[in-house]
Amino acid sequence: MYKILKKTNLYNNHISLGAKMIIYNNYHMPLQYTSSLKEHIAVREKSGIFDISHMGKLIIKGEHSKELIQYLTTNNIDKIKSGKAQYTCLVNENGGIIDDLVIYKISEKKFLLIVNSYNTNKNKKWINSYINKYNNNDVKLLDLSDKYSLLSVQGPMSLFFVQKLTNISLYKIKFYSFIISNLCDINNVLISKTGYTGSVGIEILVKNEYVEKIWNKILFIGRNNIIPCGLSSRDSLRIEMGYRLYGQDLSENKSPIESGLSCIVDFKKPNFLSKKILKKHKKNGLYKNFISFKVKGNNIPRTGNSLVNSKGKKIGYVTSGNYSPILKYCIGLGYLFNYKIDKTDINDIKFNYYNKDIYILSRKKKILITKEKIPFIKINN
Repeated sequence: MYKILKKTNLYNNHISLGAKMIIYNNYHMPLQYTSSLKEHIAVREKSGIFDISHMGKLIIKGEHSKELIQYLTTNNIDKIKSGKAQYTCLVNENGGIIDDLVIYKISEKKFLLIVNSYNTNKNKKWINSYINKYNNNDVKLLDLSDKYSLLSVQGPMSLFFVQKLTNISLYKIKFYSFIISNLCDINNVLISKTGYTGSVGIEILVKNEYVEKIWNKILFIGRNNIIPCGLSSRDSLRIEMGYRLYGQDLSENKSPIESGLSCIVDFKKPNFLSKKILKKHKKNGLYKNFISFKVKGNNIPRTGNSLVNSKGKKIGYVTSGNYSPILKYCIGLGYLFNYKIDKTDINDIKFNYYNKDIYILSRKKKILITKEKIPFIKINN
């Protein structure tokens, strides 16, 4: 059975701007307008605007909605007040990541979840299964994905220009906070200080019928300083920050501990799904499996490339990689295997696996990599 491909409400705008379109997560989406390099640099030095309306938009509300979120996600929603957002993940019974997402706390009984488009239906099914399991009749899950659009304006000049379209002070909105206010004479627009690039910026959630007006106004008022950007530059921007991408860096086969996301697992919460398993993962040092690295030369790490030791033994694999226009060299993310060390290879594993040289195997050629902490670049927002 064929799936019907979707278009965002800005599809015709992308075409008129000359975007190269691709199919991404069942949506027609812009890959780039001019070049991914130009768009990447624009976000780091000036500003860019992204149409990210393909993202899933779910509402969980009701008397026990917070308790449900606390149980199904790893972070602690009690740590933030209304008007704040939080990065977290949904996990399955084995600790694997069902999805990584941002939760917006509208009130103590109402939450907005921005989820990966590919996982929207899976997330709905998973959350509803627990609503039904515990007979939480007062908890409702609503899908607003096809009714609302989402824009992301990123870069050091983003606030300056978007500020001209509203009377509220965008500069007073703190990182991972949001307001619901007026923008471009449109009421009830959610404006958040969030993003997937690492640069300062805002994201705008608005009903579909108003998104074109906001898109055009931002491009007009920021002309020569804000350019439209596509998925290609969004990918290279997020890799510079070490941000993970579901389906490549994250999956149901990896826990947040294994994925280097211990920071969004709050073990002080009384109880949540897979808490015991995740504690075991941390105790066993599985957080060491995730690796971030740079590559000598102009060899871009490709998803699926093997990581090998000096003897050519496969010890891991690459999940994401790209050329960094800012650093002028290639960077990547990946995983090292969790070997069970025995007496026959303990010296080889301890010496060569964790501490010695690691290489990417590309076209049967070994290319030396160097471990680097993330984010790869430092941005003073």
